[in-house]
Amino acid sequence: MHRPAARLDRPPRFDRPNPVAFLATVLALGFLVVSLQGVGFSASTFVAGLPQMGRFAAGLFPPSTDRLEPVLWALLETFQMAVAGTALGILLSLPFGVLAARRLSPHPSVEIAARGLISLFRTVPDLIWALFFVVTVGLGPFAGTLALIVDTIGFCGRFFAEAMEEADRGPQEALTALGARPAAVIACAVFPAALPSMIATGLFSLEKATRSSVVLGLVGAGGIGMELEVALTFFNYQEAATIILCIFVLVLVVEQASSLLRRRIIT
Repeated sequence: MHRPAARLDRPPRFDRPNPVAFLATVLALGFLVVSLQGVGFSASTFVAGLPQMGRFAAGLFPPSTDRLEPVLWALLETFQMAVAGTALGILLSLPFGVLAARRLSPHPSVEIAARGLISLFRTVPDLIWALFFVVTVGLGPFAGTLALIVDTIGFCGRFFAEAMEEADRGPQEALTALGARPAAVIACAVFPAALPSMIATGLFSLEKATRSSVVLGLVGAGGIGMELEVALTFFNYQEAATIILCIFVLVLVVEQASSLLRRRIIT
């Protein structure tokens, strides 16, 4: 006698969406189609422009080394802006994070105000902050550094607050039971527990600031972005290629170093 073949169960089907979810999906797809039409998306136009892209790319080679020294000095200035802006921004993010954390803020109104300010810093693009500080302190890397400080507070302040809220409450409660003041609890229990997460966030912020500092130079906030703008304005594409390659190397080195440090912290 032959044994009956084992019954094969059908793979599970997708759950049938309820009317609200179905309507939301249709509206989202419809808005996507309208958005593509609104921005004038056209594959044929892109394909027709490929020869222009090719001619522009051909004009970038070979990269020019005639002004390599000033380009490298500008690249160093860009990295200095990123480091200074990130370091000062992280220091200022610590009190903002404490005030924005629900369990650590002295009063709900203070928490709301701190979170609102952090959201403002994060919502306004760093390019707008750079324009604001260029008007305030004039052209140069100082304006760019101030913009990066504000942008770093908006980025780190939020994640610092979340890391402090997720810190283990055991040591905090023990210190509180021993009569420790809130500042001592934060310094001795909250910060040590949240430190690995905050260091990783700070390293991500340095990567972000390095890329942002390049763009800030386009509005006169110092750095290599000003060199790139001048090269493109005067159609000096070979020099622009040199600047782009230098920027690529800088960003790649910073990202690799940051990734290595984060892996060491996690392990």
